[in-house]
Amino acid sequence: MALKITITFKLYASLAKYLPKEAVENKINIIIPADRSIIGVLERQNVPLESAHLVLVNGFFIPPEKRKATFLSDKDVLAVWPPVAGG
Repeated sequence: MALKITITFKLYASLAKYLPKEAVENKINIIIPADRSIIGVLERQNVPLESAHLVLVNGFFIPPEKRKATFLSDKDVLAVWPPVAGG
């Protein structure tokens, strides 16, 4: 049996619709396999990768080229924002 960990998963703005309905204030604790990458979590939650613009793990920015090779640990916080237009 694979080891499982719990992370806090946060989605903001238009991405919030991809959170489970039990989510409160744009966040939810989810249980994932310990060998899951950021991309793996996003795919598992059906978040379109092209919409995951700003990705932070524990407050640190993870650039797109590192998201497939960055694995999460127990109690990590994964926060994701879509591209935002402003003016």
